[in-house]
Amino acid sequence: MKIVNFLKQNKFLSLVLLAYLVSFATRPQFAAEAFGNSAYYFKEMMLIMPMIFLLTVVIDILIPKEVILKNLGEDSGFKGGLLALILGSISAGPIYAAFPVGKLLLKKGASISNIVVILSAWAVIKVPMLANEAKFLGVEFMGTRWVLTVVSIFAMGAIVSAIVKKEDLPKAQSSSNFVFVNQKYCTGCSLCANMGPMLFEMANGKATIKQQPMVPKQKAAVKNIANQCPANAIFIP
Repeated sequence: MKIVNFLKQNKFLSLVLLAYLVSFATRPQFAAEAFGNSAYYFKEMMLIMPMIFLLTVVIDILIPKEVILKNLGEDSGFKGGLLALILGSISAGPIYAAFPVGKLLLKKGASISNIVVILSAWAVIKVPMLANEAKFLGVEFMGTRWVLTVVSIFAMGAIVSAIVKKEDLPKAQSSSNFVFVNQKYCTGCSLCANMGPMLFEMANGKATIKQQPMVPKQKAAVKNIANQCPANAIFIP
């Protein structure tokens, strides 16, 4: 029953497994090659994604929300779009590494249009990619494609932001049992210590965590406290 429930809850994974089974039964050589490619990319993800998640925690702690709002938010204008283009262009790693970063920037106030620009630039006009393109296809080809791609990226950002709203996006579900307080954000209101005295306490006018990791059954209460924190200083990575 547990296996059946797991497959029902992970329908996409179930379809992939079914496709592999059919392929191994009908075209074993093709299936073996496909499985080898999948194993390669899975190994790559296991090496890259932990570092990306660590980077998102560092960004969440060190970069104030006000900075993201000012430079990448809805009112950042042309400056925000240009910064998004630069960030995407100088990025490193495969495109799937950009999605957790994009999710975090959205959470901290970045606009949807600027996230589209970052993701698109990350995917198709990274600086190392442009250098190789110029080497093999020529500077004129690379420059023309870059200009047309940039125009398309900004147009796509405007279209997506007009269709998709932040409230339409799925809410992140955290599996972590650790909770953190950003001391730069904390105003010392003591709301968390009053609502969750078993986990939070005040020290030198700032909220601190009394125990790590938190007990799993405390997670729902901590999320409620984090949502009510007036400074948005509490987060679960």
